[in-house]
Amino acid sequence: MNITPKALPSLSFEFFPPHSPKASLRLWRSVERLAPLAPQFVSVTYGAGGTTRDRTNAAIQTIVDRARLNVAGHLTCVGASRAETLEVARGFAKLGVRRIVALRGDPPKGETEFVPHPDGFASAAELVAGLRDVGDFEISVAAYPEKHPEAADLGADIDNLKRKLDAGASSAITQFFFENEDFLRFRDACAKAGITAPLYPGILPVENFAKMLNFAGRCQANVPDWMHKAFARAETDEQAYLLSVSLAADQCTKLMTEGVEHLHFYTLNNPDLTYDICRALGYEAAAPLAMGGGKQTA
Repeated sequence: MNITPKALPSLSFEFFPPHSPKASLRLWRSVERLAPLAPQFVSVTYGAGGTTRDRTNAAIQTIVDRARLNVAGHLTCVGASRAETLEVARGFAKLGVRRIVALRGDPPKGETEFVPHPDGFASAAELVAGLRDVGDFEISVAAYPEKHPEAADLGADIDNLKRKLDAGASSAITQFFFENEDFLRFRDACAKAGITAPLYPGILPVENFAKMLNFAGRCQANVPDWMHKAFARAETDEQAYLLSVSLAADQCTKLMTEGVEHLHFYTLNNPDLTYDICRALGYEAAAPLAMGGGKQTA
């Protein structure tokens, strides 16, 4: 089945804030490379307890000023009081941000269990409700096609997703997955549970297979045997790159045939793979984004 340009889903891209001047340049190159694909929005991650707050804000400001993109700021419940968390949200609003990705967040480094701040939000559902009280944000939350590692079962996980949506979120972005059937079964189960909000599938282009395995292990995401075998046969970096583009493009094409209307890419600030995947899918790029203006991130 050929996908016509009219039928192409909308796009979003996730970036993380830079930790050095060199990383700052990589972030801007990522934005410059992907902005011509006209994403519906881009998002910038946020460290637990505000560990990247200044860098996240600087990155958001740069993207707003220089790329004129719709930016979503990530916000978590970890290591901060309700007042501190909502003050960050107000800060996002002052930067022109009207979309937030609201997450409970992972435990801080060195800890194995999420423990709410004594005066903080205890869950993403509570965070969503709190955000509704302080601003007219469009809120996305996380969803897990293979179940959140801490959930008792998929049913309990879907119940939690429904609580987040009922609290005021309007969409959910999924953890990355490599087997489309996992997403489709999850989507069907959500519909059966009465969830009507859009579910945006998270796509992770494989920049480096070994690093991806480590990342997937931390997220408890399944990497199927066929992927292990496929990358083992890639003898050069070029072959591995072309394989990554081919596999992700094929995954996205099959999701489109199942009615998916939005694709969310975890770019890891490596824009070339995502760009080439989108071009392989038939997305047209506008004129390159002009450099200049705005503030440098640091």
